[in-house]
Amino acid sequence: MQTSAETVEEHRGGGRDSRKPAVWERPGGLPNRLMHRFDELRTRRWFWPTALLVGYAVEVLVRLVLVRGLSYPSVHADEDSYLVLARVLAGRPTTEMPVGVVIPGGYPLLISPAMRIADDPVTAYQLILGINAFLNALVFPLAYLALRRLGLRRLLAYVFAGATALLPPVIFYSQFVMSDTVLPVLILAWLLCMHGWLSDGPLKHRYWYAAGMGAAAAYSMATHDRGGVVVALTGVVLVGVLVLRWAPWRSTLVGLGMLGAGVVAAKAFAWWLQRQFTVPPSQVGTFLLEGLKNLDILQRTLTRTVGQVWYFIVSTWGIAGLAIVVCLFAIFSGRFARADRIVGAVMVALLFGTALASAAALPDDARIDDWVYARYASYLIPVAFVTGVAILCRFSRKRLALATAGVLGLTLVLAQAVIWSAGSKLRTQVFVLWGLPDVSFLSADWGKLNMMRATAAAFLVLAGVVLLLLAGGRKVLWALGISLSLFACFATVTITAQVSQPFAKWRKSSATGFTQATGLQPKDNLVIAWDMEWGLRMAQTYEVYQGRVWYLDPRWQEVPATATAIVTPMPADGKSPESYWPKSGHWYVDRTSKQDNWILWRKH
Repeated sequence: MQTSAETVEEHRGGGRDSRKPAVWERPGGLPNRLMHRFDELRTRRWFWPTALLVGYAVEVLVRLVLVRGLSYPSVHADEDSYLVLARVLAGRPTTEMPVGVVIPGGYPLLISPAMRIADDPVTAYQLILGINAFLNALVFPLAYLALRRLGLRRLLAYVFAGATALLPPVIFYSQFVMSDTVLPVLILAWLLCMHGWLSDGPLKHRYWYAAGMGAAAAYSMATHDRGGVVVALTGVVLVGVLVLRWAPWRSTLVGLGMLGAGVVAAKAFAWWLQRQFTVPPSQVGTFLLEGLKNLDILQRTLTRTVGQVWYFIVSTWGIAGLAIVVCLFAIFSGRFARADRIVGAVMVALLFGTALASAAALPDDARIDDWVYARYASYLIPVAFVTGVAILCRFSRKRLALATAGVLGLTLVLAQAVIWSAGSKLRTQVFVLWGLPDVSFLSADWGKLNMMRATAAAFLVLAGVVLLLLAGGRKVLWALGISLSLFACFATVTITAQVSQPFAKWRKSSATGFTQATGLQPKDNLVIAWDMEWGLRMAQTYEVYQGRVWYLDPRWQEVPATATAIVTPMPADGKSPESYWPKSGHWYVDRTSKQDNWILWRKH
């Protein structure tokens, strides 16, 4: 916490920011008459901690309002699989694994307390969305700390941290039970700790930063397969810094020790979780290697990689693009501090590495969003956005204009490359709105992909920001921060209304709607025939909350003795329900639905 003297020095242009490299310039603040009103309060020790707590509470509240009314999983099979892992971690009985393999359990571990508290699936799901809100809103205080580290004054850092935490790509995935709720928080904490460890400061602080970096990287690996890339980059940085002596060797050893211990713990946790099921572990690594080695799909892989980077830039209205362009330049420039250069290089490597890996591993399922997939790179959105904000606030007018021109050129090249390579597939393949929320909002078209219109809209926002800065100077920064926060909130609310809520309502019939129609109870043990609708099979592994589910065909596979209900489709050609399973034995038809194509069987 700064003292009054430090605050006065900061107003004069000195203080901690004067030690930054010359490429940065001091950002301005509020008009003097308003600044004087804040001076007395801002210098009190309790003010900024209280302000951060209030801001965090507001961010949580926004997220809770957005998910009101949601009570069942709708993103199959991701949500269902995380929920199954969470129920096992909560001490409840195992059941069928919807995705067919055991995926990392770091995120289910965080939400498992909801499963211990709740006795029904609706209550548990709503509690989990509440946990999501508290976890995801941590982007706000971390973004504030990152912006302070990048040299912004407290008020500017506070306002722009609010904009960062309200970004649609940050909030969108937290509206569902998905690991992308917490991954942006982990990545932001990871790079924030890396920067603190590499920067000059008290040795004790650098120990803590190194330990935090190692722990965040290891937990990322325990949370998603993408975390393996995070661990690998962390190891490379630690070894390189140790060899080149760019940080105190003891702090580097602390980082290596924490990373090693965290990876061992993550592996042990994954091994224990694997033993709770009879399905194989995740095969993402195998798919990735096959995708990278297969030269026949090399063009598809590269096109998808380019498309993900394009989406990444556009979804942040070009501001994350500023971070990419400047970080690429900083890698080869001595005008930036070493910590800035290393963290910038790591951020760019993670972005392109993630895009390439996911592009190679994604199957060819004829979806338009596969070409510009948004989700996998989204965990870097907060850290790239705060870096872009620092560039807006601290670059000179000339450098800012050049960086903006570079981003515009890069984004247009990326978009044109995807359009040229994918061609008519961007129009004829399946359009899944859930996979394209940000560009659909920007192009004001919720029915098809329009890359150039979305690009134009994104750069209209960026151009407005840059032109206002060039015309008004640093005095308008606080107004820009508030404007971006309001626009981010508007975009997030609109996407929720147009994408999240309709998507969830569309899936209701296969979740709580099916449960109510069939009269299934949470303690039922349910067999679901393989030829039932895929989404229904996924959802019911969670809706059958205290019992268990099996996927099998009762006509030729043995029904478990503990099963209490069976769901099969209706027979074809208008035959009686009983004709589907003539040798049903002591099972009888309890309920049917021709409209939804199901039969519920019970024991005599």
